[in-house]
Amino acid sequence: MRILDKRVYVGPNLYANFKVIRMTLDLGPLEEAPSATIPGFVDGLLTKVPTLHEHGCSFGEAGGFVRRLREHEGTWMGHVMEHVAIELQNLAGAKVTFGKTRGTGTPGQYHMVYEYEDGWVGEKAGLLALRLLHSLMPAELRGDAEPDLLFDFTTELHALIRGAEKRAFGPSTASLVRAAEARDIPWVRLSEGSLVQFGHGCRQRRIQATVTSETRHIAVEIAGDKELTNRILGDLGLPVPKQAQVSDVEEAIEEAVSIGFPVVVKPLDANHGRGVSIGLTTPDQVRAAYALAEVHSDSVLVESFIQGFDHRMLVVNGELVAVAKRVPGHVVGDGAHTIIELVDRVNADPRRGIGHEKMLTRIELDPQAEGLMAKAGLTAQSVLAPGQRLYLRSTANLSTGGTAIDQTDVCHADNREMAIRAAAAVGLDVCGVDFLTPDIARSWKEVGGGICELNAAPGFRMHVAPSEGKARDVSGKVLDMLFPAGTPPRIPIAAITGTNGKTTTTRMLAHIHKLCGQVVGMTTTDGVYIDGRATVSGDMTGPVAARMVLTDPHVTVAVLETARGGLLRAGLGYRHPDVACCLNVAADHLGLGGVHTLEQLAAVKRIPIEVARDTIVLNADDPLCLHMADQSVARHICWVTMRADNALVREHVRAGGRAVALEAGLNGQMITVYDNGAHMPLVWTHLIPATLEGKALHNVQNAMFAAAMAWAMGVRLEDIRQGLRTFDTSYFQAPGRGNVYDQLGFKVILDYGHNPAAVEAMCSLVDRLAADNGVRGQRIVVLSAPGDRRDEDMRAIARRAAASFDRFVCKPDDNRRGRAEGEVTGILAAELEAAGVSPSAIARIESEVEGIDFALKQAKPGDIVLVFGDEVSRCWKQIIYFGGRKPLEAAATTPATYLAEPAPPPPPGRSQPRAEQHPSASEERAEHRGGMVPTTADAAIEPQSSFVRDERGVRPVAHEGGD
Repeated sequence: MRILDKRVYVGPNLYANFKVIRMTLDLGPLEEAPSATIPGFVDGLLTKVPTLHEHGCSFGEAGGFVRRLREHEGTWMGHVMEHVAIELQNLAGAKVTFGKTRGTGTPGQYHMVYEYEDGWVGEKAGLLALRLLHSLMPAELRGDAEPDLLFDFTTELHALIRGAEKRAFGPSTASLVRAAEARDIPWVRLSEGSLVQFGHGCRQRRIQATVTSETRHIAVEIAGDKELTNRILGDLGLPVPKQAQVSDVEEAIEEAVSIGFPVVVKPLDANHGRGVSIGLTTPDQVRAAYALAEVHSDSVLVESFIQGFDHRMLVVNGELVAVAKRVPGHVVGDGAHTIIELVDRVNADPRRGIGHEKMLTRIELDPQAEGLMAKAGLTAQSVLAPGQRLYLRSTANLSTGGTAIDQTDVCHADNREMAIRAAAAVGLDVCGVDFLTPDIARSWKEVGGGICELNAAPGFRMHVAPSEGKARDVSGKVLDMLFPAGTPPRIPIAAITGTNGKTTTTRMLAHIHKLCGQVVGMTTTDGVYIDGRATVSGDMTGPVAARMVLTDPHVTVAVLETARGGLLRAGLGYRHPDVACCLNVAADHLGLGGVHTLEQLAAVKRIPIEVARDTIVLNADDPLCLHMADQSVARHICWVTMRADNALVREHVRAGGRAVALEAGLNGQMITVYDNGAHMPLVWTHLIPATLEGKALHNVQNAMFAAAMAWAMGVRLEDIRQGLRTFDTSYFQAPGRGNVYDQLGFKVILDYGHNPAAVEAMCSLVDRLAADNGVRGQRIVVLSAPGDRRDEDMRAIARRAAASFDRFVCKPDDNRRGRAEGEVTGILAAELEAAGVSPSAIARIESEVEGIDFALKQAKPGDIVLVFGDEVSRCWKQIIYFGGRKPLEAAATTPATYLAEPAPPPPPGRSQPRAEQHPSASEERAEHRGGMVPTTADAAIEPQSSFVRDERGVRPVAHEGGD
């Protein structure tokens, strides 16, 4: 059995709406050997991992998976590996249950999917599961796997557990994360340690352990200086011990005598009880204690010893939220076991670990413990009498093995007030007050007591999981402080997906929000933009880019282009968008990443639609978008249609639903918004510069989606209108998206179109520009296709271009994506000839730069040149600097002029435009619907009996079996 591919999904994905790992397996000879047919395999597996007995599998009850292993022939090894990978994570401390294994379509190969919490632990568990299964099989079933003679499962499992514990959050941070999840607050781990962001964008707050982004640095500094803290609290009349700071051992002895024995010696600025010695009664004890303290700090404190029990009082945002009585690490005799055996029994408690990894800490028999035993006349081999208690620590810190008893409900009011005043005195928002008193239920004014120190990063584990008493939701109090009632932790998030138009729609929506005064974080195929400034260049449409935006503290609105590639590689980079749209689903990237059909592509595009919370915006004219509504839990559905006779949208509007429709009027076509029965005309399409006076119907549709999403996000109609009327397709506003340059005497259009639907839209635009403006010149196209597209997609691109242009320059992209030199241009040229184009009108040039240069040199005044460019920045510079011209200042900074120049006489040998010589059905469809609407939409939505009505409006009934 081999792992062919491995993917770690960081968010919602094709398989689940949470984090999973997918391993693609080749079972090899195990395809013919299910579990029950392998002698000794099941018993061996259950011996190694007995907790598999608890798995229910499809039976839904404990023991169900074991039944699957044994009954009939058993189950296939991919399914077994899935369960083992899940259980190994559980043994390492994770809480995961989800998994599924399905065939890939290739015999013997399976996608094995399972949930994870930590990526490293999840991957390691999967690999260890594979090694374990191999170790239990006879050699003939291991395939190519070499025998692992040194494999020891127990050792490897312990290594996995240790690695998981090392990477896990500490108890305090983990409790804060759980509190955030309980309050539906998103969180992001910012380091391998305990730095965590709660919330998104400008609304985020951060914690480092229990220090928050609201904690003042000066307060931390004061609390860290024990001598200064003592003085400040004493000046306020709060109970504190007498104290002196010393710098050498003799001075320490002098101050101890002056204060009066017994005394405490401790470092000035250490924590967790390190270097602290208490109850010292002689100069020799002070001398030894000083040596221990100076290891942890250059300065040492000597203070009076206050009799009483050690209490931790936790103050959050001016409120005492928990009190715990701390008991030093100890053992209790039973008259039979030695001290060292009693310590081992205590440490066997699964709640105990090393340091802060678990709720309690292991007790160590170190020099301090040995000193206390010696003081009592005992050794590690001594046997304590039944009930005899031996303290092995002089301080009660949990980090040194202590335990905690909750005393919140019995704390006296005077003691509460004292703790709150102490926290306020140094200015800490989260403060641990260490208070010694004989009885916390009685006032310090009556029984005495004193504040030992204040902690700026107090541990929470004694409160969230006390050894005795009631657990306290102290982490919830911190989250309530960071996000008071009415303070949202999220910024609005818009996710834009689909095959064509994503980048333009993303930029339109971002532009609308920008004009409203928002700081927009935007991800596109061009890069990541924060407030209009590029921060990272390149195709940034996956989860990494989304995280960049959502962790930026300036961003007030996130507008995230969400492409197929990122969804397939790693899933969605966040849990929920507020608004999500799918513009369309058309043939592109088919044959890549396991996606071979339009239906499979639609399932990928549907991911953000499934998890959107407030509104989904869908293309009502695209059958593959229609049924996405059935998979959504969003509160609202907003349909977008360019067809006035769309029956589904008509019924949806009548039901009070949201829609954006294109309606004909005396002055042209009007984009109209419907919501809750209201009819709200928005803007004439010819007044939107990006539509080239309404001729670029694909940008009309993009504008409609941008308007629909902005409306769903609470933007006013007048602001949406202003945004659309000031958005153009200049290179600087939408690079590579229909950029027009007409300062060369002929019109050049640059577009990044790279699939048949995009080429259809641009060819239809050129047809309309020529027909509406009477252009009689040549039409030249620089044609290309990405090398990783299917041959049939390349041929479809060429066929559509053949109907609209007179001259053709076929060129490849710089990155041929696995294609041989001349292969892409050869496929395009051959299809052009098959469509009736004369070979003399076709040029094959194996360089994008040279191909564009050739086309520009062929152009004459009145011509139109359409360039399908790959490196759009280089292409644009090549166009505007063509012929050594210095571009006009206005050409680089203002929208192009869209009115065509007077048409010159037609070139020799041509009496009419090519489109009129070779009319095609695709052109007729493009004229009617803008080249972006599937022709099967009519059949998909016309029968009104196929509609279903609910509180969100009207949607189509799902097909049997869905996608």
